Amino acid sequence: MSWQSYVDTNLVGTGNVTQAAIIGLKGGVWASSSGFTLTAEEQSALIAGFDDASKLLEAGIFIAGKKYFTLSANDRSIYGKAGADGLVCVKTNQAVLICRYTSPIVPGQATKTVEDLGDYLINQGY
Repeated sequence: MSWQSYVDTNLVGTGNVTQAAIIGLKGGVWASSSGFTLTAEEQSALIAGFDDASKLLEAGIFIAGKKYFTLSANDRSIYGKAGADGLVCVKTNQAVLICRYTSPIVPGQATKTVEDLGDYLINQGY
């Protein structure tokens, strides 16, 4: 399966995620929803946040030009909120899944979908 298929089918296609991207830990966008564009600075800041979340906790997370309040961040997952919108980011061995959801999708739906795909990719060596 291609990386774009994971975005289109396993993330956005579930109806539990509005937009998604998969980026490499060493940089670069592997796949992305149409119109969900992340700058190099946004990618770098997010990847760095898995090792040291202090900046994300202080200043928030910027993804696709939108600022999210950081709800929690650790070496595996980062969660953000901006009004009715939310953000779920999950780090695997080689990549980061970045997923945005909007109302009426609730956080638990998006979180389960993204975390489950993260677990699958980790088990596959990615």
